[in-house]
Amino acid sequence: MKVELLPALTDNYMYLLIDEETKEAAIVDPVQPQKVLDAVKKHGVKLTTVLTTHHHWDHAGGNEKLVKMESGLRVYGGDSRVGALTQKVSHLTSLKVGSLNVKCLCTPCHTSGHICYYVTKPNSSEPPAVFTGDTLFVAGCGKFFEGTPEEMYRALIEILGSLDPKTRVYCGHEYTINNLKFARHVEPNNVTIQEKLAWAKVSWCILPLGLMLSWSQSLSEEVEKTMLGRKRG
Repeated sequence: MKVELLPALTDNYMYLLIDEETKEAAIVDPVQPQKVLDAVKKHGVKLTTVLTTHHHWDHAGGNEKLVKMESGLRVYGGDSRVGALTQKVSHLTSLKVGSLNVKCLCTPCHTSGHICYYVTKPNSSEPPAVFTGDTLFVAGCGKFFEGTPEEMYRALIEILGSLDPKTRVYCGHEYTINNLKFARHVEPNNVTIQEKLAWAKVSWCILPLGLMLSWSQSLSEEVEKTMLGRKRG
């Protein structure tokens, strides 16, 4: 599989997911449709699918326009508030994009219908991918607009944390530096946070899931309590 990151708006990310075997493609959160179609043309692939993580305008706001520009698209999401929705999915719903397998993971909290999409290629050694929208970011998590700390804990630890640690994580926003600055503010003497902040300023922040989760484990209990509203254990 191939994933092209498409920056959007101020700090959003859209992702073009390509099955190189069949030249079929899906787009994750196409808030800027013309940029999506330009990337589709560049790669010479057929766009068939829209994977919407949640209904907020900066993720789903381009759906209606995109389906008018490109007919026949399947639009998936976990919430009836998702624009141009053709099929509402639930936890562990299975989809296909060409030969790629897509598993829907229900991770409510940021919104009640938030979905992460876990993508694998059968009979391949390449690592899986997960598109986490506004649930998981590098060194942080999404705001609790429609959920509870317990729901976010389950989403991060029990659902995403159970995936293959080699899984590549594709977040919905670039918040890495701000998240680490917040952690440094809470705990200014944490050397690990300072080292990661220096790294993030010069590096591309697409990380394996295992490494991302280890980042959160290196934060102190005070930082975790502030972020998730709970203590460990």
